[in-house]
Amino acid sequence: MTVIIKILQLLFALSILILVHEFGHFLFAKIFKVKVEKFYIFFDYKFSLLKFNYKGTEYGIGWIPLGGYTKIAGMVDESMDTDHLKNEPQPWEFRSKKAWQRFLILFGGVLMNVLLAIVINIFILWNIGEQYLPNSSLKYGLAVDSTFQAIGLRNGDLVVAIDDHPVNSFTEIIPTLLLEKGNTIIVQRGDSLVYIPVPSDFLNKLIKQDEPIQFFFPRFPFIIDSVVENSAAALAGLQKGDKIIGIQDTITPYFTDIKALLQNYKDQEVDLWVVRNNDTITLNVAVPSTGIIGVMPVADLSQFFEIYSYKYTFWQSIPRGFNRTWEIINSYVKQLGLIFSKEVKGYEGLGGFITMGKIFPGQWNWLAFWNLTAFLSIMLAVLNIIPIPGLDGGHILFVLVEMITGRKPSEKFLIGAQFIGLMFLLALVIYANLNDIIRLFR
Repeated sequence: MTVIIKILQLLFALSILILVHEFGHFLFAKIFKVKVEKFYIFFDYKFSLLKFNYKGTEYGIGWIPLGGYTKIAGMVDESMDTDHLKNEPQPWEFRSKKAWQRFLILFGGVLMNVLLAIVINIFILWNIGEQYLPNSSLKYGLAVDSTFQAIGLRNGDLVVAIDDHPVNSFTEIIPTLLLEKGNTIIVQRGDSLVYIPVPSDFLNKLIKQDEPIQFFFPRFPFIIDSVVENSAAALAGLQKGDKIIGIQDTITPYFTDIKALLQNYKDQEVDLWVVRNNDTITLNVAVPSTGIIGVMPVADLSQFFEIYSYKYTFWQSIPRGFNRTWEIINSYVKQLGLIFSKEVKGYEGLGGFITMGKIFPGQWNWLAFWNLTAFLSIMLAVLNIIPIPGLDGGHILFVLVEMITGRKPSEKFLIGAQFIGLMFLLALVIYANLNDIIRLFR
């Protein structure tokens, strides 16, 4: 069921993004009185799931969810339909319009995707606001994943900087480390600063992770919120409100520490140290083969930390929505740069639709869905503006050259460039999705 929910969210998000993107081309084409022959969500190779004609335009839904298209009369596009080139340009055709008009028709898709992200961010900020957990609130330090423990970090550390880039929250650690290609992690350990060198191949290992991983998480006390009926914990007598402070001879009050220690006692009986009503008691628990005893901790971090919350009026959310969108664009452009980095080798971590599906939660969450849709809309806009023939950016590049030089590229050149670009993009799509498939069998 989890996989189905992820797939449905991905398809719904893609449908919205493609509809908005193609509407951008459609809108400017209509403004400049260019005939739109087809408007499709998803590709309709050989047949379509749904189609109808309205005022000379065929609208439809294809069956291949790899994108969509707006077929504009008189334009050399991915359909490679060149029959119109045999005739003289007509007033309703793309090729008969002025360069600045063609530019806007081509740029319309990217523009609409950016505007969609801005609108989503504005409404999220207006309705939800923003929350921020600064380092100053993390009085118990961080729980550190084994990936980072292997290079020298410890549970309880606080990451305060990557090289000379300050880190004010644990959520900034991975983006700063990757995007700034950090060489040294500076942590607060007790009263001292510790400088931990980053191995040369470490960043490459991070981007090649098969699944989304929480490398860092705030450490917090293990206070039981609920006990699963008939579980090992229930049989041992654990109750809601109990605070687990140790296991066997190890005293530690932190949830992540106890959870990890339980994995060492599978199929064994252990003594848990528990604080109940200010009294310390021990309870004997038979740990099952899963290492999970059947308790849920209090997960509301606001009970342990001071979380900074920012609420916005509608008018305040508008400039913040623009700023937030720009921050995401800037971050994503830097992420694209990792693909060409010799140290990071980002191309090895490229993924296709399986990777995209994995970023959605296993349960339907509207806030997560709209946040991810805004991000994917920006991703689609940035990727489409890259000046590769076959993408909007390739078409825009040729129009810009024409506007600067006053010379329009020949139609033969445009056809050749479009073909080469499409072959490159097809190879890239195959490579990215093959990466996904290979990861499934690792």
